[in-house]
Amino acid sequence: MDMPRSAPRPTPGQRALADALARGEAAMGQAVEALDASVYIDPVRFAAEHDILFGTLPQPIAPSALLPSPNMAVAHDDYGIPLILTRDADGKAHVFANVCRHRGTRLVEGQDVVCAKRIVCPYHAWAYKPDGELTGMPRGECFPGLDKGRHGLREYASVEAGGLIWFARDKAADFASVQALDDDFDAFGMQRLHLYRRKTHQVASNWKLIVDAFLESYHVQRLHASTIGKFFADGITAADRIGPHQRAVVGRASLVSEIDRDDWTALRRAVTYTYHLFPASIVVVSPDYVNLLVVMPQSVDRSLVEDFMLIPAPPETTDEEAHWAKSWELLDGGTFAAEDFRAAALCHEGLASGELAQVTLGTLEQGIAEFHRNIAAALGGQPSVVS
Repeated sequence: MDMPRSAPRPTPGQRALADALARGEAAMGQAVEALDASVYIDPVRFAAEHDILFGTLPQPIAPSALLPSPNMAVAHDDYGIPLILTRDADGKAHVFANVCRHRGTRLVEGQDVVCAKRIVCPYHAWAYKPDGELTGMPRGECFPGLDKGRHGLREYASVEAGGLIWFARDKAADFASVQALDDDFDAFGMQRLHLYRRKTHQVASNWKLIVDAFLESYHVQRLHASTIGKFFADGITAADRIGPHQRAVVGRASLVSEIDRDDWTALRRAVTYTYHLFPASIVVVSPDYVNLLVVMPQSVDRSLVEDFMLIPAPPETTDEEAHWAKSWELLDGGTFAAEDFRAAALCHEGLASGELAQVTLGTLEQGIAEFHRNIAAALGGQPSVVS
């Protein structure tokens, strides 16, 4: 007999940020800081970030909801390497190279999730199970002595945690900081959410300019004046860290102070939690749905951003579909694409002109300064932020 699920509650860390917001303790820096503008446009710096940040650290690649059932697979190319995400017959997620071990043929094509009880090479029909095992070789006698057990798909290090699938190019990557997010994401029920829509955006900017937009509230009343700005008070935010990741909450302090902050439903209506998953992904938690933005650098001046919108359950009525479609358009098309991503592209245009040597960060933009200090530490180089 299944036991009833207890009512969801905020984690201690989530509750502490809401309490700080209710007390009016805005997350503000103490002074104006400056950031070297070259960090956004220097190709040498970009190459170092690509090799170290994206070459050794775990990266989120998709929500668990992208593969909701066993024996499913989807191709993924946007990190610059051909990958397959699979869920095997036992429900375990894997990340493999999308390359046949025979002659290197691409195995899965397109962007759609496919049934994958077997993954069959279109060239010579070598067949693999979704756990990577090589199970079929036509005319096997033509490969005398070949050990099928040593010719399974090449697998990348990966972890499924908190409703997200992460992978790393480096086999020795440490996923401890990923698993530290589990309790927070479990509080949002991320593992049980349904994938409503996903879309990949091309943004003509350095990847850090996209991330910057989600690390400060200074722009909300101005950039988002015609979309979501009306929902938030100006600069009312609190923030902390979970390992290298930043966690922030924004809302109206007067409203937060009037509710039972252990009532998770009421709290989520009063505030919006945002997570920056270091180095380059964002989770935005709205009152009844979640957006995961996976930022994938392509070059110093071009990035891809895949937006996944996760909802409690598949829409069953016309009214439900209309509700979720409106929410999707508000954030993906209006707030993110037309405002945040456009602002990032305009910033890159200005910085690429060379007319600005330093970027100025006010006290409401300390999350950006913290982000760039974190990058500098990871790269082992000189600090890029100065007071």
